[in-house]
Amino acid sequence: MTPPPSATSKSTTAPFPHTRRWHGLRPVDIRDERTDGAVVATSYGHRDFWVRRLLALGDATALMLALLVSQPFGEDVHLVPHLLWGLLAVPLWIVLFKAYGLYDRDAKRVSHGTVDDIPWVFHAVLLGVLVLWVYYKFVGSHQLILAEIVALGASVFTATLLLRFAVRGASTRLLRGERVLLVGEDSMTDVLIRKMRAHPEYGLDPIGVVTPSGTATSSVPSLGRIDHLRAAVVEHGIDRIVVSPDGLDEAEHLELLRRCRELSLKVSFLPHVFDAIGPSVAIDDVEGITVLGINPPMLSRSSRSMKRALDIAGSAILLLICAPVLAVIALAIKLDSRGPVFFRQRRIGKGGRPLMLLKFRTMCEDAEQRVDELRKFSKDPDWLHLEDDPRLTRIGRLLRLASLDEIPQIWNVLRGEMSLVGPRPLVESEDRRIDGWARSRLQLTPGITGLWQVLGRTTIPFEEMVKLDYLYVTNWSLWTDVRLMLRTLPAVAKRRGAN
Repeated sequence: MTPPPSATSKSTTAPFPHTRRWHGLRPVDIRDERTDGAVVATSYGHRDFWVRRLLALGDATALMLALLVSQPFGEDVHLVPHLLWGLLAVPLWIVLFKAYGLYDRDAKRVSHGTVDDIPWVFHAVLLGVLVLWVYYKFVGSHQLILAEIVALGASVFTATLLLRFAVRGASTRLLRGERVLLVGEDSMTDVLIRKMRAHPEYGLDPIGVVTPSGTATSSVPSLGRIDHLRAAVVEHGIDRIVVSPDGLDEAEHLELLRRCRELSLKVSFLPHVFDAIGPSVAIDDVEGITVLGINPPMLSRSSRSMKRALDIAGSAILLLICAPVLAVIALAIKLDSRGPVFFRQRRIGKGGRPLMLLKFRTMCEDAEQRVDELRKFSKDPDWLHLEDDPRLTRIGRLLRLASLDEIPQIWNVLRGEMSLVGPRPLVESEDRRIDGWARSRLQLTPGITGLWQVLGRTTIPFEEMVKLDYLYVTNWSLWTDVRLMLRTLPAVAKRRGAN
């Protein structure tokens, strides 16, 4: 098998178009790379190197700000010595956060964000504040009283999350993304490439694809056969590979992993069966044999009760908070155009039972009668998605952009017809197109928000939306609901996929 021109050689030390590559801040001479199992890099890649250090700097800054905010100013309090003693405690604070894995998950997971850090930050802060209390009691210049401890804990928790969010946002804009090489080609290759490009927050830059045959029909260039992986990685500075299961047997998978270890590449594997795999999969073992633990297909009674309790409490609080906004929007709709304030539409709910979904009216009165005539202009054949919908009213356009038309659905949640988080409620014509395994999306109550709404709304095709709903149902947890609710506000603010 003849290697490509860029890698033509008679030995492993032949020159390449580029002879130096960076790992962290340390240049590596490619001519010194071997194929005998030696590991090329001893540090993280450029992006990981800086993200880890910026997160640590943000955590240290959060601690100092919290000490400043939580420390009362009194005659017997000397602020400067107090902060200096806190500065000496920073290394201990960083080690604690490191022990909780708060600097390593960004390198391990593509989609890891600040919301995912919340449980670990909470645990680390709880333990850290107790350690600081002991530290100041025996070492510092001022013993912390109970009120100061509570204020310190709340302040450092809030500041840590805010600064981590800022650091990740800045790193996405300032640092180059991970250069990704896809290995193998199946129906998911182009889907993955599109998703990487649609979500810059992932920090992934698809460069090319290598396949067993050396040919590819994807939207990125083919970089040769899998045998040429090493040359493609070196020449294009690849940081991560994403491996498709199609076209490779077990021995080839193992050989691929060995090569990736030699080149210090991060590896992501696509599962063989997407139906069973989701974010809640657990790594287990039976006497050293790795097995994947999947959630049971049904929610326990306690899980259903917790989900309903969250819906009742959340919807009641939201209705109280949003009452003035509801009144203002209702008045604006009546003044802007003729017709009712609310729009009611028949949707399919849990178990296939119909429900009347409530929204603020954003269109003219005859909007439903004009659907068929406008369908030919739709950007998506599966549902009506118009670049500039002529049926929208002036107020309706603003409500859609800010997703404020969805607020009345909180009443559906309080009545038990919907949930705060769940699968997207479909109209009957859309629901009739779904059969087989995808019908299990109806096992949970449809929600105001969910994976589809958070990840892109109308930018996500119908079939992928159904898969996302299926994965949500089969991987449900209470933390998943809380996490999606927290991610909804940033998604709405970005207005990605707003129709």
